[in-house]
Amino acid sequence: MLGMCRGRRKFLAAFLALLFIPALTWLYLSAGGFQEKPLLLSPLEAQPSTSVGGVGEQQALELRVRLVEEENRALRHKLSNPPKDPYAHRPQGVRGGNQSRTHSEEGTGDSDGQRNAAAGNGSDCIQQPTVDKCETIHVAIVCAGYNASRDVVTLVKSVLFHRRNPLHFHFITDSIAQKILSALFHTWMVPAVRVAFYDADELKSEVSWIPNKHYSGIYGLMKLVLTKTLPSDLQKVIVLDTDITFATDIAELWAVFHKFKGQQVLGLVENQSDWYLGNLWKNHRPWPALGRGFNTGVILLLLDRLRKLRWEQMWRLTAERELMGMLSTSLADQDIFNAVIKQNPFLVHQLPCFWNVQLSDHTRSEKCYKDVSDLKVIHWNSPKKLRVKNKHVEFFRNLYLTFLEYDGNLLRRELFGCPSEADHNSENLQKTLMELDEDDPCYEFRRERFTVHRTHLYFLHYEYEPSSDGTDVTLVAQLSMDRLQMLEAICKHWEGPISLALYLSDAEAQQFLRYAQGSEVLMSRGNVGYHIVYKEGQFYPVNLLRNVAMRQVHTPYMFLSDIDFLPMYGLYEYLRKSVVQLDMANAKKALVVPAFETLRYRLSFPKSKAELLSQLDMGTLFTFRYHVWTKGHAPTNFAKWRTATMPYRVQWEPDFEPYVMVRRDSPEYDRRFVGFGWNKVAHIMELDAQEYDFVVLPNAYMIHMPHAPSFDITKFRSNKQYRVCLKTLKEEFQQNMSRRFGFAALKYMTADNNS
Repeated sequence: MLGMCRGRRKFLAAFLALLFIPALTWLYLSAGGFQEKPLLLSPLEAQPSTSVGGVGEQQALELRVRLVEEENRALRHKLSNPPKDPYAHRPQGVRGGNQSRTHSEEGTGDSDGQRNAAAGNGSDCIQQPTVDKCETIHVAIVCAGYNASRDVVTLVKSVLFHRRNPLHFHFITDSIAQKILSALFHTWMVPAVRVAFYDADELKSEVSWIPNKHYSGIYGLMKLVLTKTLPSDLQKVIVLDTDITFATDIAELWAVFHKFKGQQVLGLVENQSDWYLGNLWKNHRPWPALGRGFNTGVILLLLDRLRKLRWEQMWRLTAERELMGMLSTSLADQDIFNAVIKQNPFLVHQLPCFWNVQLSDHTRSEKCYKDVSDLKVIHWNSPKKLRVKNKHVEFFRNLYLTFLEYDGNLLRRELFGCPSEADHNSENLQKTLMELDEDDPCYEFRRERFTVHRTHLYFLHYEYEPSSDGTDVTLVAQLSMDRLQMLEAICKHWEGPISLALYLSDAEAQQFLRYAQGSEVLMSRGNVGYHIVYKEGQFYPVNLLRNVAMRQVHTPYMFLSDIDFLPMYGLYEYLRKSVVQLDMANAKKALVVPAFETLRYRLSFPKSKAELLSQLDMGTLFTFRYHVWTKGHAPTNFAKWRTATMPYRVQWEPDFEPYVMVRRDSPEYDRRFVGFGWNKVAHIMELDAQEYDFVVLPNAYMIHMPHAPSFDITKFRSNKQYRVCLKTLKEEFQQNMSRRFGFAALKYMTADNNS
């Protein structure tokens, strides 16, 4: 930019000089007429002079002036029509063939003007193209699997943080990523953001014939088929890798489309390593490329022009030809893009290097930036990701971590002045919240029932192979950060599938990720589904968490537990056998697992019912909450259980809240109950109303492990209004049950309401 300004100043100086030359010439000639010495002319212009101011001298003066004016006109014409650049339609920095730049320009991808702009020296001399305030920016991302679905969220956060325009994300996904991302965006509810999904499995046949050594696998080739995949009326799109972080408004990149000229259809940044120069190691043989080639982590695609150029046919023919010698791609789609550009250099518009600062191994990206203000897009394109070696990697890592741990709820901000499409879910939610009385002392309790919590399903890799006998059982539980230490113990006690809902902030989610990845026990288990429900509001949404975990159960049955209970060793197999024994598939039953507790942090866990009864008699164990909440488990009839050898049925009683195994289609928990109090009681009441039989298992047990009181139980004990609101919610729930189940629900209306 600074270079352009200097050029304009030179042009202005030349123009002013031309403007004043004729005037100065006339003054000079006029002054010469009053001097004694004759004006010296060129030999061709010399004529005899008879006297000062004579006719011959006057003619000579007029001739000289005409010559000067003609020279000025020729010079002005030359300045107004600069010579054409013979390389105007070639990538900047590429001057034919495979020649690369001089050493001083290696890895920058910039002209002098671009480097000056990158130095942060802003100027008004050049008016940058702008994007209309409400113009929708389209972004395409290929995303497959659990890890990529987690990584792409950081990219999305960085884009949302800086953006001022409506966005439309186009995700090319497998079934896993679609499930995760659709749930995430549905619960995120960011205004002026639309999301579309395209089935990557349907595109595999388009690229599966290409052997690819890159760690991205077959999905690393799918950017080649975007012209065919994306809607035919979509004219242009920004294509991003999932390991990208934005440090500026994406509209600035969108505006670069206005700079495309001629047949340019691809906007790319030069590759910032020597990969395509073929000198990284002995016998290194890369795919053909112009100079250093181009990196495809950030691409600007003019889809309409690409379709007219028959892009599909172009890249296929190129790939087929090159694969005859190369046998496979090393860098997935990037190799094929570069091979096409090598044959058709007019297709590419080279972007300034700050639009894709590449932190790969052997990178030369340090030549691209001089100051923090230069950075616009960071690309972690090394398999090492944050562990890559770079002189400034600590700064880049901190920038990435800023968005990684940034509270995504803060990105739910409106774009004022832009009309947005009607979102019926959002409108219905706002209408419901408007109907609540803000002066109601229990307003916050009622509001929490309708709060939409941002949810990220399957935060870690998950694998489950369904059993063939239809008896499989999933343990369901929920937890917050202060119960994280229970995970390893539960995994040791329960070998079957587990579905967990974790209530965490964005920063806590990353702490959990590091904890899990550092645990051999957790990493050895692929059948544990971790579902992050992000924190919002002042209450612990216990029943929402349970419902989230229940919805991700893939087995026919589920054991509804709590995170601070350890099931007995072998409970998983015992429950599966009980499914067959009690004909669970054809009956509405809730199998009760008797609950006990210990006050000891170090417990010799009983390996059999006999050991448990011995510890019960010695006072090492107790029936759960016998001293503070006897009614919760009294109907289990522990006295009968001590000698029971067969399952036995028990009747519902007020405040009964056992831990049960039920079919997957059983009713969910009532969301009005948050924090502490009546959250399980209401669910058991619902099961009873729907005519479930409660059957106690004679050889099953679980033990509650000690821990510090939760924040919510502390509020319940210390806050009178908390207890008043809980009682109000209980009464409303009982009335609702009466309306739903009529006469059969009369017993719930007369039940003791004491907590």
